Amino acid sequence: MASLTPWISIPQDSDFSIYNLPFGIFSRQYEPPRAAIAIGDKLIDLFPLAKQGFFDELVPTRTVFAEPTLNSFIALGKKITNGVRLLVQTWLCEEGSPLHQNQDLIYPQADVKMHLPVKIGDYTDFYSSIEHATNVGKMFRDPENALLPNWKHIPVGYHGRASSIIPSGQPILRPKGQVVAKDAKDPSYQPSGRLDFELEMAFIIGKNTELGDSISTAEAEDYIFGMVLFNDWSARDIQKWEYVPLGPFLGKSFASSVSPWVVPLEALDPFRVPGPEQNPPVLPYLNYMGNKNYDIALEVGIQPRGATETIVSRSNFQYMYWNMAQQLAHHTINGCNVNVGDMMASGTISGKSEDSYGSMLELAWAGSKPLKMSDGSERVFINDYDTVIMRGHAEKDGVRVGFGEVRAQVLPGK
Repeated sequence: MASLTPWISIPQDSDFSIYNLPFGIFSRQYEPPRAAIAIGDKLIDLFPLAKQGFFDELVPTRTVFAEPTLNSFIALGKKITNGVRLLVQTWLCEEGSPLHQNQDLIYPQADVKMHLPVKIGDYTDFYSSIEHATNVGKMFRDPENALLPNWKHIPVGYHGRASSIIPSGQPILRPKGQVVAKDAKDPSYQPSGRLDFELEMAFIIGKNTELGDSISTAEAEDYIFGMVLFNDWSARDIQKWEYVPLGPFLGKSFASSVSPWVVPLEALDPFRVPGPEQNPPVLPYLNYMGNKNYDIALEVGIQPRGATETIVSRSNFQYMYWNMAQQLAHHTINGCNVNVGDMMASGTISGKSEDSYGSMLELAWAGSKPLKMSDGSERVFINDYDTVIMRGHAEKDGVRVGFGEVRAQVLPGK
C-alpha cells in the first residue's frame, strides 16, 4: 500500500486514518442530518463541498449529500462512492486542494450528533461462528453433537426486526416478556433477568436486485457497500421460552445497536485472510475463490455506572466459518431480492479461547462462571445502568482501519 502523508493532524492510534475514510450521517445543532467522511477525530461535511461543484465530475446530483441517510449516495454505485472517497483522500494530502481551502468544513466529531447511516429496509441475522454455535449446542443440546445437522451445509440465518436498530449512544430499555423461572412449569411476565450482548459485524447492501434474481459468491462483493459494528442485544430467558419452533422473536427484536461510520469494503481489502477449512465440502453455489475473511480485531467492554470499563472479550472477525459472500449467495439463492440499505449481521463472533467468546452466555457459561468487574462487582449477564462498548479495527504494516465503537447503556424498562 502506497504511503500517504495528509496535511491534517490525525492521532496515531485513530481508527479513522487516511486509508479508511468511512461515510456517516451527522448533524449539528439546528441543522439537518447530512453526509460526512471521518478523518481522525474530525469529520468532513460533504454537502457544502458538493454545492461548490467539487464533486460534479463524479456525482450526478449535488443534493445526494444533503439527505438524512446514505441510501441514495450508495445507490449511485461503487465507481462513484469509492471515487468520492479517493478524491477526498487526495485532497487531504494536497495543500491548496479544495478541502485544504475549505477547512472550516472540517468539524470535531465530539461537537456533532451521529445518526443511523442508512435507512434499513430489511435486516437478516446469521449464525456463522462455529465456535459460538458449538458453545450454545454444548450448553443447551448435546455436548457430543453440539451442531445441528444443517449447520455445516448452510449459513443459518433468520429475518429480524429492522425498526429497532438504533445508533451508538442511544440507551436501551430492559425488555419484558414471558419467562419460565427455574423449576417452574408455567411462564410469568417479567423483565428479562438474562440480558446479553452479542458481538457481531454487519454488512450493508449497495445494489438492488429483482425478485427471482440470485447473487453468486463471485458477484457478492459488488453488492456489499461496507461494514459496521453490530451489537445484537438478546434477552436469553425470553428467547429460551419462545424460540421453539420458529426461532428468535421478542428475545431479539427489542433493540440492536450499530456503529455510525460505514467502512467501505475497499478500505478493508488489505486485511483479507483465508477462512477456515469447510468440511464437509459445501454445495457448488457456496464455493468461492480467494480470501473472503477479514482480520479485524474486536473487543467488548462493560462499564458499570460510576466505574471504569472492564474488557471482557477479545475476538476477531477472521474466525467466521461462513463468509459474507457465502451468506449473501445463500440469502438470494431462492430468488429473494435485496435493496440498498439492507443490513446483514454476522451472528455472534466467538473464538476458540474462553476470553474470545462473543456473548455473556458463553463468557459466564450460562451463569456458572461470573466475570469480575473493575469495581469488584460480578456479572453473569448485563445489569441495569451497565454500558456495553464494542470496538473493532484492522492493522497491518503500520496501516490502521477501524470502526470506532458502538456503545449503549441499559436502563430499567418502563
